[in-house]
Amino acid sequence: MTASVTLSGLNHRFGPFHALKDIDLRIEAGEYVTLLGPSGCGKTTLLSILGGFLDPTEGAVLIGGRDMTHVPPAKRPTTTMFQDYALFPHMTLRDNVAFGLRMAGVARRVRHARAEALLGMVGLADAAGKRPHELSGGQRQRVALARALAVEPDVLLLDEPLGALDLKLRRAMQDELKAIQRQVGTTFIHVTHDQEEAMAIADRIVVMNAGRIEDEGAPVRIYREPATLFTADFMGEMNHVPATLTDAGVETPLGLLPVDGLGRGRAMVCLRPEAIGLAAGGVALGRARVRDAAFFGTHWRAHLVPVAAPELVLVAHLPPGAAPAAGQELDLGAEPHAFRVYRLEE
Repeated sequence: MTASVTLSGLNHRFGPFHALKDIDLRIEAGEYVTLLGPSGCGKTTLLSILGGFLDPTEGAVLIGGRDMTHVPPAKRPTTTMFQDYALFPHMTLRDNVAFGLRMAGVARRVRHARAEALLGMVGLADAAGKRPHELSGGQRQRVALARALAVEPDVLLLDEPLGALDLKLRRAMQDELKAIQRQVGTTFIHVTHDQEEAMAIADRIVVMNAGRIEDEGAPVRIYREPATLFTADFMGEMNHVPATLTDAGVETPLGLLPVDGLGRGRAMVCLRPEAIGLAAGGVALGRARVRDAAFFGTHWRAHLVPVAAPELVLVAHLPPGAAPAAGQELDLGAEPHAFRVYRLEE
């Protein structure tokens, strides 16, 4: 089962605090969407409203075209998977997965067959008789996912489900989550503050800031062409170069950038570290001195001080064979499409 989700004019207040502000969002049936943002941005509040644990102060929640704004959690076609998994320690994995079906009055043989099929789907076919304490963190996460899917929700809500896992396991589970979502076709709405996680799993990322939707789109667009300065800063590492908009282009301490159509005024030029390279065509950034560099396997992360603008420090990801040394001077460049320019309020 799967369904679309429509949020219209959604606002929520906790007393005087305006937690969600004018949220309008459409999520298609079968889509994997992440709600991404820093702590306090409203993403968990929004997930709680979707799950029926909070009633919005204003606005409407439609699931599959039906108004679910004030419908309690147990009567919604949604299931929420929390970070702590909340597995029952005294039950076998089979009974944990089948618990929601048991509460729905499904016969024992049918619910056990469904539970075993789901355990097989998450790679735990031989562990149905085990108990949660016998499993690793990643395996418990899989059981929690199987339990959430057992009741065949139209929409699965995931509240930072990978937050308790170590980096390597988290990356493995990102791949598994996306593969399982494709297999079952259920609409997944996943809350996270981890930009890499959001890009790894989402069909679409919804960036939230101070209770509002700041930006939304496919991961590649959100990362490479962020709509706002907040999104540019939040989605990974970013270099900032102060600038002035003129009729001739964008004036910066690194030179004039050939960007048109922005008018006049103050601006900020943003450039990803991986976009800065050794000069070889494109836009020249001038010479810079290496302050320090660290090897990360796939690249050298270097701090570079431009000769023409010693007040700036640029972070660059240089090729693994570059081996930049402290004090060395390099000629830098970047492709024209790599620059993002944001007008600043006067």
